[in-house]
Amino acid sequence: MKTLKYSWFVVALAAVVIAVTGCNRNALSGSKLTQENYDKIVVGMAKPQVENILGTPTTIETTDMIIFQKTNWRYEDGDKFVLVNFKNEEVEGKTSNLSR
Repeated sequence: MKTLKYSWFVVALAAVVIAVTGCNRNALSGSKLTQENYDKIVVGMAKPQVENILGTPTTIETTDMIIFQKTNWRYEDGDKFVLVNFKNEEVEGKTSNLSR
């Protein structure tokens, strides 16, 4: 009976490891702020697509201009950051310090 419980534990642990690594998270910190995820963000991408890749931003700043809206999403994890700039609802640009 103990062997069966141990087997289920090993299977469950393997499933968790596969799920976490499949989410493109840093294996040690669980952060989605990885160079791989940053590279997936491209100009013209919609906000929900960015949120699907990087998760919920740490801070959001929105400025209403006369004919469009500018929004900055900042993601932080310790000393790492990613800043995604949107014009209306699409990515206009991005910056980070992930390669340092």
